[in-house]
Amino acid sequence: MSPTRTVRGRFPAAHPLFVAVAALLPLVAMAQDATPAQKEAATLDAVKVTAARKVENIQDVPVSISTVSGEKLDALASGGTDVRYLSGRVPSLNIESSFGRAFPRFYIRGYGNTDFRLNTSQPVSLVYDDVVQENPILKGFPIFDVEQVEVLRGPQGSLFGRNTPAGVVKFDSVRPTQEFNGYGKVGYGSDNLWNVEAAVGGALSARWSARVSALYQRRDDWVKNTGTGPNDGLEGYDESAVRVQFLYEGDNFEALLGAHKRHLNGTARLFRGNIFKPGTNDFVAGFDEDKVSIDGLNHSELDSSGANARLSWDFGNLKLSSITGYETVDTYSVGDIDGTSGPYFTPEVPFASETADGIPSHSQWTQELRLESLNDGPLNWQAGLFYFKEDYDVDSYSYDTTNGSRQDGFQRINQTNDAWAAFGGVTFQATDKLELRAGARYTVDKKDLVVKDYWNTGFSPCVLSAKCDLAGLLAAQQAAFARGDAVDPYLSASTKDKKFNWDFSATYAVNDTVNVYGRVATGFRGSSIQSAGAFNDKTVADPETVLSFEAGVKADFWDNRARLNASVYHYRVKDQQLTAVGGELGNANILLNADKSVGQGFELDLQAYLTDNLLVTLGSGYNHTEIKDADLSVAPCFSCTVTNPVIDGKARINGNALPQAPQWTHNLTARWSLPLADGAQFYVFTDWAYRSEVNFFLYESREFTGKSLLEGGLRLGYQWNDGDYDVALYGRNITNQIRATGGIDFNNLTGFINEPRLWGVEFKTRF
Repeated sequence: MSPTRTVRGRFPAAHPLFVAVAALLPLVAMAQDATPAQKEAATLDAVKVTAARKVENIQDVPVSISTVSGEKLDALASGGTDVRYLSGRVPSLNIESSFGRAFPRFYIRGYGNTDFRLNTSQPVSLVYDDVVQENPILKGFPIFDVEQVEVLRGPQGSLFGRNTPAGVVKFDSVRPTQEFNGYGKVGYGSDNLWNVEAAVGGALSARWSARVSALYQRRDDWVKNTGTGPNDGLEGYDESAVRVQFLYEGDNFEALLGAHKRHLNGTARLFRGNIFKPGTNDFVAGFDEDKVSIDGLNHSELDSSGANARLSWDFGNLKLSSITGYETVDTYSVGDIDGTSGPYFTPEVPFASETADGIPSHSQWTQELRLESLNDGPLNWQAGLFYFKEDYDVDSYSYDTTNGSRQDGFQRINQTNDAWAAFGGVTFQATDKLELRAGARYTVDKKDLVVKDYWNTGFSPCVLSAKCDLAGLLAAQQAAFARGDAVDPYLSASTKDKKFNWDFSATYAVNDTVNVYGRVATGFRGSSIQSAGAFNDKTVADPETVLSFEAGVKADFWDNRARLNASVYHYRVKDQQLTAVGGELGNANILLNADKSVGQGFELDLQAYLTDNLLVTLGSGYNHTEIKDADLSVAPCFSCTVTNPVIDGKARINGNALPQAPQWTHNLTARWSLPLADGAQFYVFTDWAYRSEVNFFLYESREFTGKSLLEGGLRLGYQWNDGDYDVALYGRNITNQIRATGGIDFNNLTGFINEPRLWGVEFKTRF
């Protein structure tokens, strides 16, 4: 049995950081003892969110929400890292990637998806400027000139739609205004890191305003390749992005038009072979994060662009909104998956693996129409229609590293996804203290996957199936490809899902500063298809559905110097889609449905001005997840120490935690300032994020259990002219804690790691 199982089924011992959180809770009791001097002290600003598709105070919304904005975003972004820097920065959020900067995978309350194919879906939806970013590559768009990030925990199936059963991460760019304003930021750090941002906006006329913002990031290779591969160094990148927006403000009409573009050129995820000491999750003796030995190619390229139009008409008691979005992406990524330079065909490296994936063509169109009431009375409502259309090709390549990296396999699939939905919601102020909300959505979701080309010199999808003969399939492939048709119907699949989702919540105002709420909600993720490959047959996963219960409290206290948001939850996922990757089947990606999985836990957000010059925030999340399917088993790894029961070569995973689902997440920030003359100040800002250990895969093993990870940042700065100018020294991962954050298990004890320590200096001006 796995050692981690000994704590399952009971509440764990208190974590030291959680104890620190609990120690601050007596501040609540001090609310009634505030002195007149305290009432003149620094206070917290109200936080506005759009979780219910309209602007509201976060304290009034019956959903577990956390936000990241302002100085905290600046500090987290100072190291030039991608969207993964949000991981652990709010309770119950984890983000990881086996593609580096290009393909982030999001998990909320332990609920996510480890699938690495480019046509995968995730149960956490990412919405950028009101437009859903469905393809996993689109989810990695850089964060710059952003007003706020909102993390909505729990199913959001009524207002945000399918593929939101775990939650939504929502980004809102800074809008244009009639006032001329902007900022410029230049940072320089370790390994010749440059991090440059700028934005400028203002009036074009009495009705029109505009804003242009841009980002440029680069870093030299900081890992030396001691192997024979074509890369001398690795982990470097250069990335640029731009956004332009135009806002028209009429008497009863508003139009916000936007366009954006991204370019990335650099290193794909760097896999490191044989880095775990057998029988443990310790690194091998002599492990050096600055060195690797690979003989295959590593490279990543990505270009994406999009445009949107957000229109609204105000008819007095009614408001009509239209949101139109277009996104496209072109990407290619190649990596040495075994993470070594041989010798091959040994117990340590059974075979070489060098593969690539790309999206040569892609388009996504979305259209939403929403009508909402603006009544002064107790009843308000909204209703709308949504349409989604996506069409793209995915290319997969394999190479023979032992033969000069000569290409030995290729597959091209085409996937189309068409969906439409009708949705609505109602809010009713039942009494002065009690507000009721309800929402519903009906969705039709259709997918078609066609294999357009397939060849492999060593394997065929028929190898693992008796449903077709190899010679016949190859002949059919050649004839169909010559006609431009699908290679073979057996290799293709279609799905069609029809789902009804709903939610209901109630908020009760205990007093003017304390609300309690309860919420029950459902959500679903549409069916998924993965085509056959060299090591596995085509697999199709049925849709998954979730039922979630949540209750919480939201309170402002201590004369608005402190704020507490806390929630408890329980969810059950039926037919959860899981992905079995690697194992003894090789470089496989197999979709499964578990009978169900469950999750339960709590989140806590606390902010407080402990003094006028010291602001502290604490966040904590406990997420207990468990797969419940007595008959479900997967192929385990070649050479690791599996701790699940293994029967007939398969590991039984019933009772395991979901992969990449830490039980604990904690975050802390503290900002202390020393006011100086003429609006100047010296300040110290520190931020810390902790996650407990995680399973990398569906089965449990000693080697592929990621150790707990604690990363901290530090910023020492000087501001003057009332904050218009800011210069700071910063550090990221200042304790230089290096941990494996994922692995590859089909070949050897291969893993990948987090970013090492980084130091730098940054200057920012606002105008």
